[in-house]
Amino acid sequence: MRLVIARCTVDYIGRLTAHLPLAVRLVMVKADGSVSIHADDRAYKPLNWMSPPCRIEEAPGVWRVVNKSGEELRITLEEIFADSSHELGVDPGLVKDGVEAHLQELLAATPSVLGEGMTLIRREYPTAIGPVDLLCRCPEGTIAVEVKRRGEIDGVEQLTRYLELLNRDPILAPVTGIFAAQEIKPQARVLAEDRGIRCVVVDYDELRGIERDDLMLF
Repeated sequence: MRLVIARCTVDYIGRLTAHLPLAVRLVMVKADGSVSIHADDRAYKPLNWMSPPCRIEEAPGVWRVVNKSGEELRITLEEIFADSSHELGVDPGLVKDGVEAHLQELLAATPSVLGEGMTLIRREYPTAIGPVDLLCRCPEGTIAVEVKRRGEIDGVEQLTRYLELLNRDPILAPVTGIFAAQEIKPQARVLAEDRGIRCVVVDYDELRGIERDDLMLF
């Protein structure tokens, strides 16, 4: 991984255009070829990025990161404060707890629980920033599903990043999101709904075919 801290401007040139004015930022180049631009806030979410496969053309004061579609991330470097490279080795990846992993498996087997007409395209759909738990299709289009045992704000942020990336793919776009969990915190629900992400509370026992034995009036 290469880490560059620099005062720079950044322009994304392609189907969409975006401009980041002059500021000090972190430019991260990963071993898979992806390039992302970060500010000193927003947690892990990059300001802009280019997913692999892409090539980096370095010239004095300018980096051009170009993908196979010809879209370009142009980084104009006014001043470089640090430039270092590090070998991180092979990462074992995220290990989900047993309930969360099983919940994902059960929803993959019965995607109609998430909505009428929902079918599974792929479980653990790979992207440059990590696998999407479930990629599904319904009559309205493509759906990215993030599955959590407990739905909190960081899960909504994670799904938001996936949606921003997937919607750059003309084959998949437009892609909308579903945030599925056994329970969803009120703040997470508000954030998700504000971003057009649908929240679905799922019953783990019901998915496993276990009948509830608590007394019910109706």
